[in-house]
Amino acid sequence: MLDDRQTAAPWPTAYPQGYAVVDVETTGLARDDRIVSAAVYRLDALGDVEDHWYTLVNPERDPGPVWIHGLTSDALEGAPLFPEVAAQLSERLDGRVLVAHNAAFDWSMLAREYARAAITAPVRQRLCTIALSKELRLPLPNHKLESLAAHFGVVQQRAHHALDDARVLAEAFRPSLHAAARTGARLPLLECRPLTEWTDSPVAPRAGYQPSRGQGTWRPSRKRPACPYPNPGRYEPDKPLAQGMRVAFSGDTSVDRELLEDRAVEAGLHVATSVSRLTSLLVTNDPDAATSKTVKAKSFGTPILEESAFTHLLRDVAPARGVAVPPPSPSSE
Repeated sequence: MLDDRQTAAPWPTAYPQGYAVVDVETTGLARDDRIVSAAVYRLDALGDVEDHWYTLVNPERDPGPVWIHGLTSDALEGAPLFPEVAAQLSERLDGRVLVAHNAAFDWSMLAREYARAAITAPVRQRLCTIALSKELRLPLPNHKLESLAAHFGVVQQRAHHALDDARVLAEAFRPSLHAAARTGARLPLLECRPLTEWTDSPVAPRAGYQPSRGQGTWRPSRKRPACPYPNPGRYEPDKPLAQGMRVAFSGDTSVDRELLEDRAVEAGLHVATSVSRLTSLLVTNDPDAATSKTVKAKSFGTPILEESAFTHLLRDVAPARGVAVPPPSPSSE
């Protein structure tokens, strides 16, 4: 393999000064699932390994797909809780770009664990190696980690073991980083916004599992009633939102997605699960991402707003035309 230290141009000055390659194994994929193990490889600005770290994490619940990550309840019983390892983890993430394969997932799991522990995650940006491989147009048959590893001749030893997955990704990320530097390619960096809300309420137990006292949960998904207001059309810049507007969301949000959708519904907006010609606006913190929703929104000319602008507009949504606004009840605050 060619020495990837030899780049055709000077190292891009805009590239980050350090990276934290992360992998987490979890009890599942839902909002209420927990981390059972985590690993971090710290890399310098050129992608060289500085050190690595690994820990088990007691999820305070059943471990989920043991056949995938191999961690049983007995193995996790004496493991530290997330708040007990948060400081060590934060030390390894601080000041670095979080790198992961499907980084949106790893970041969302970490963000929720930090929110549960009432600690601010020291992560400001993330980089997904799937997005980077697309940016580099690597000839991969699919976007699995094993395919990326095989492309760069990296041998996996224990798939779905957090430490080995992080090692494999670190070894595959380094040549990817140098390939990007040779051409001065843009790194697909995205902002990481910590989750700001956590609701203490009981979680529905799985069979054979008793939740610990005081356990919290993200709001459960549920079927919402139909919006009672007609769609007034597309959002227009410098004007307020109006009841009945169809709003779609794409990508990560700093406020948990369902809480944000609840606020939109309570304001009289219609939360849509997809983008069509009838969509009034799309809310996303990454308008340049080539997701199906952003691509459709741009093709339809649908207005796109960032979350911060949307939440600001939610404070004063105009009433639907022809619909009387009821007076506030005496108990309203």
